[in-house]
Amino acid sequence: MTRSIPVVDYLVLGEDPHLVASECRQCSALYFDRRNACAMCSTTDFTSRRLSNEGVVRAYTIVQRGAKSGPFTSAVVELTGGGVVKANLIGVTDPAAIHPETKVRLTTFDVGTDDDGVLAVAFGYEPIGA
Repeated sequence: MTRSIPVVDYLVLGEDPHLVASECRQCSALYFDRRNACAMCSTTDFTSRRLSNEGVVRAYTIVQRGAKSGPFTSAVVELTGGGVVKANLIGVTDPAAIHPETKVRLTTFDVGTDDDGVLAVAFGYEPIGA
């Protein structure tokens, strides 16, 4: 069996892949990176919070250069129940196919295997109902 690892610490793999953020216990600000103190209220008390796998596109851009596999769409996704994440929209390169308020769902995909056979897994979002 191939061992899989997430490409970012806040992606949890398994039967139900999802994102996890650090939440400030005082003001509920969310962070994906490790924090010594909250940027909003300066407290140092955090808890882990599972984020929703669904959300809506708030902004996006289609990048025409840079990727060997062709253009890709980068988006800002506001998650249901709180949180904002920047990620690629999977399989969306036609501007007519995406707009702000498009509903999306988290998806994972393989990005490569190292010499030891460990598979790296990334995340993105795909339109719901597409």
